[in-house]
Amino acid sequence: MATSFKLNGATVTVQAETDTPLLWVVRDELGFTGTKFGCGLGLCGACTMHVDGEPIRSCQTPLSTVAGKSVATIESLSKDNSHPLQKAWIEHDVPQCGYCQSGQLMSAAALLTSNRNPSDADIDSAMAGNICRCGTYDRIRASIKTAAANLRKQS
Repeated sequence: MATSFKLNGATVTVQAETDTPLLWVVRDELGFTGTKFGCGLGLCGACTMHVDGEPIRSCQTPLSTVAGKSVATIESLSKDNSHPLQKAWIEHDVPQCGYCQSGQLMSAAALLTSNRNPSDADIDSAMAGNICRCGTYDRIRASIKTAAANLRKQS
């Protein structure tokens, strides 16, 4: 069955079963491999994408739910690490193994879209469910605060 949706701003149409998880459609059918498979249960956050601006766990989101909607992956932030969050991630040396980072960045991006001055509690709430096995949570929080400050300066 054909399903159409916008992916990172471009309309795409895929031939896949409508119950196929969005993660596999985006990675295997469309070639956007920045989003990672983690646990497959929607618990770790490695597969976080945005659907109509809201962070979702793509390993648990069937293709049928995104028909006609807008999907954004980590590739949508920038191609050259120029997004304020990517710059802050680099500045604070966040990644160690790096596996969870696309999901972490997408959750943080959703937060900063709606809140340019998040408190620690706001950050904790937005990032809940994004697991970093390396334990870089303090650097993640610092990066979000740096990116938020830089976004406020740009406004």
